[in-house]
Amino acid sequence: MRRWLKYARPYKLFFILGPLCMLVEVFGEILLPKLYARIVDIGIANHDVRFIVLSCILMIVSALLMMAGGVGGAWFASKAAVNLAADVRRDVYKKIQAFSFENIDHFSTGSLITRLTNDITQIMNMVNMIMRMCLRAPGMMIGALIMAIAMNPSLATVLAVTIPILVVLIVAVIRTGFPRFSNMQTKVDALNSRIQEDITNARVIKSFVREDYEKERFAQTNHDLRAATFSALKVVITTMPGMMLVMNFTSLAVMWFGGNQVIDGRMMVGDLSAFINYVTQILMSLMMLTMVFMNASRAMASARRIAEVLDEPVTLNDDDAKHRDLSVTKGSVDFKNVSFRYYKTSEDEVLSGIDLHIDPGQTVGIIGSTGCGKTTLVSMIPRLYDVDSGEVLVDGVNVKDYDLTKLRDGVGMVLQKNVLFSGSIEENLRWGDEGATDEEVRAAAQAAQADGFITSFAEGYGTMLDQGGTNVSGGQKQRLCIARALLKKPRILILDDSTSAVDTATEAQIRKAFHNELKDSTKIIIAQRITSVIDADMIVVMDDGHITGIGTHEELLASNETYKEIYYSQMEKEEASA
Repeated sequence: MRRWLKYARPYKLFFILGPLCMLVEVFGEILLPKLYARIVDIGIANHDVRFIVLSCILMIVSALLMMAGGVGGAWFASKAAVNLAADVRRDVYKKIQAFSFENIDHFSTGSLITRLTNDITQIMNMVNMIMRMCLRAPGMMIGALIMAIAMNPSLATVLAVTIPILVVLIVAVIRTGFPRFSNMQTKVDALNSRIQEDITNARVIKSFVREDYEKERFAQTNHDLRAATFSALKVVITTMPGMMLVMNFTSLAVMWFGGNQVIDGRMMVGDLSAFINYVTQILMSLMMLTMVFMNASRAMASARRIAEVLDEPVTLNDDDAKHRDLSVTKGSVDFKNVSFRYYKTSEDEVLSGIDLHIDPGQTVGIIGSTGCGKTTLVSMIPRLYDVDSGEVLVDGVNVKDYDLTKLRDGVGMVLQKNVLFSGSIEENLRWGDEGATDEEVRAAAQAAQADGFITSFAEGYGTMLDQGGTNVSGGQKQRLCIARALLKKPRILILDDSTSAVDTATEAQIRKAFHNELKDSTKIIIAQRITSVIDADMIVVMDDGHITGIGTHEELLASNETYKEIYYSQMEKEEASA
């Protein structure tokens, strides 16, 4: 509760004024039946037109005040709920941005999207409903109960039977609804994940003609959500008619016993009408509370899921950094007995006993079989992951002692999976340096051999990219990502198989640009093709999480069996294709 009070505190004026406005509406609802009873029992019975007119005027004024109170209460409730939800969404998004890869792996992408959207919307709706009902429903029930007892205590005993029945129904709703709504939100997660995966991989699905298979998988996920939703809604389906049945029996009992009292002269007709109105108000207020509790069941499930994100301990941060003011200036890199596992419960290490020194300004190639740990190794440099044991040093300083922003500002990385964002080409390139001049942007694109195809577009650098850059080819996407990294002018540039989709001639031009534009920067190139690293100052050969060789092309060709095997197999393929 304390967590949510933190979000409510900035809008406490709204949280106070909203319920108070609703009390104005409650006051009018309690007053109107009594005024109506007086018109019938006094005005009409005595043919007193003046009394009737004055009472009607008072009823109109009360109705206008009720309208003002209702509108004001709804307005303040909406303001409070929307603002609170926006603040929660901001903090959840901020927390997700602070997550390490390990944290993100803990939640599915679809689940995080559901929590940021659907779950927070449930909280917003709940806050809105509570503000409008927290004083209105209890106020109406208490006020109407007092008026009913004051008007006819003996007839009010009917409520002593019906109210406990409704309370039992409310408790049953809470106990039954909460787990069902929690399950429903989990199924929403699964559906969102399925939709996201299918849309993201639409090209793969079509190329393998797997539409029918994915339709079946979606149908099953959709069926699970439908079943979970219906299970949750059955609580509403069965509860509301039951409550209406109790209300109708209560009204019938009041009419029967009250009618007999009117016939016996112990109660006036107007008072009976007012009493029935008060009974209806009491029962309606209980129904409102039931709706609040049913929505609370779903909102509580959503709140728990949001809290899981906010309470998730970030496994990688710079809270203990000793050199926050330090920046990467030289570009040397050292791995000292580094070991790493993705799953801490697993005994299999992705990296084991890695020792490696890279001098500033060196061009280093890393080569090895798929899955041998190349990408994981370079991910340690900007602290995308933290080592399990050993240490990684940049400029002689442990990466854990850097401010994360300054460390990553000094490292440019073109990932194996090239990612572009919706927006113009220029906007995507300026991720490397937001303040770069147009000339610098174009120079980076020219170095990455991207300027030619960019200027061939009608809009040039203003060409809009679809989400993920799906309207450019794989090779074009790679060159744009390289240009983005070059514009950053990093002291350490990491290229993770980032030229695999370009031809060898273009790749040679890109390597030449690296040498000219970033001659003082350390360049680490992960590649499948030996020709991509053959001219590197140092080549690192990896196999099964270990370094099996370090040296130049000539040295490794003479001494390293793994390197020779890769080299000759590739040469044979080139000769065969020629």
